[in-house]
Amino acid sequence: MTEPTRRSRSTEAFYGRRRGKSLKSAQADALARRLPELKLDLSTPAPLDLKSLWPDPVEEVRLEIGFGGGEHLLHRAAANPQAGFIGVEPFVNSMAKMLASLDADGLTNIRVYDDDATQVLDWLPDAVIDRIDLLYPDPWPKMKHWKRRFVSAVNLDRFARVLRPGGRFRFASDIDTYVNWTLTHIAAHPDFEWTAKTANDWREPWSGWPGTRYEAKAIREGRTPAYLEFVKSS
Repeated sequence: MTEPTRRSRSTEAFYGRRRGKSLKSAQADALARRLPELKLDLSTPAPLDLKSLWPDPVEEVRLEIGFGGGEHLLHRAAANPQAGFIGVEPFVNSMAKMLASLDADGLTNIRVYDDDATQVLDWLPDAVIDRIDLLYPDPWPKMKHWKRRFVSAVNLDRFARVLRPGGRFRFASDIDTYVNWTLTHIAAHPDFEWTAKTANDWREPWSGWPGTRYEAKAIREGRTPAYLEFVKSS
């Protein structure tokens, strides 16, 4: 009998459940109409000019992994019409909520993917992304699940490959063990440098930060968020 293939660290899913409560009618409608239109087609090679993914000209490309309800993604896309955004979110309810808001906002500079972000990272060409945002990712708090945290040596290798020289990786979390985990992995990686010079550089949000519902919940429950930014050094 052939043994089933064991999932490796580079292929293991980094997210939990895929679906929650029943969708509201507007959200279900937006999901049905806009997801097929905006979803990246990974069955075909990425375009040589990644900026051609958007209908209007863009000057830079940003990737947000696990955008939740889309508050940050929509805010940044509205504030930066010169940038093309790729938003990845496998949780159906969050994707539907964001697409419903996108319908109302009329933004045209967002593309999406509704599965594991590693699939997008492996599809992207080298050195095409200007910024990667990983904001309040699932901390997988139990030690036995730490291997499922998105920040890892193999995923930092992925980030380093797709980021342009000088590109930025931003990470936010209210879980101390995940913050320390991330700093430890960055320190061990040759292609990234932490940009912080003073404590305020990681205690205060970045310019233009809109806040998220996860952040608000963390503050209500007495946890202090950290905002880390790293630059690709080579």
